[in-house]
Amino acid sequence: MNIRGIILEGYSNSGKTSLLRAIKQYQAQDETSESSVVIFGEHYSQILNNVHGKLFRLSQEQHIDLLRSRVDMIKQLNDWANFLGPGRRKSRGLFFVLERFHLNHRVAFSESNAIEITELEKQLYELGAKCMMLTISNDKVEERIKSRNSEDWLNKSKEYIEQACKDLIETQNNLRIQAAKSVIPTKEINTDHKNWNEYARLIMEDHDFA
Repeated sequence: MNIRGIILEGYSNSGKTSLLRAIKQYQAQDETSESSVVIFGEHYSQILNNVHGKLFRLSQEQHIDLLRSRVDMIKQLNDWANFLGPGRRKSRGLFFVLERFHLNHRVAFSESNAIEITELEKQLYELGAKCMMLTISNDKVEERIKSRNSEDWLNKSKEYIEQACKDLIETQNNLRIQAAKSVIPTKEINTDHKNWNEYARLIMEDHDFA
């Protein structure tokens, strides 16, 4: 079975989308890597969504159904490759990337039963998934959140900014707690230096993954 995948988790501003781009670029430049690639950005898996200009939050049941449908797509593609028989990674391998997935679900519904998300994690583990949890050092949080759309922060009060920083740090800590409960192997990557290409290289060349 030539399949492997990366799940990118982390709070807003941690660099998930920037790292996703770097991973795509690295994988595409590797002449021996898989020709078949599946990438689901956070808009295909997140809980809070902008639907025609209005925010809509999925329930736990709705969200688990959404995640399950994404995993089923990957499983079906892998089943077809297995049906075809042994083949080289480039010709029959499958590489997938998921953004904001199982840990996001665990944190949002931490008080609920984790049986369903654990079963989904088991399926992802069998498909070769590994999780990369992106974090920011506490003393760098304010700098990071202001670095994106900096003009939006010019008129924000000190209290508002402090609360935004507090929310990010609290969510990071909750992600760590939930990662320890997850079936999927997780590595934490500090993204203070924003060296996306180097992070991508380290991930893709990890002997446990490559």
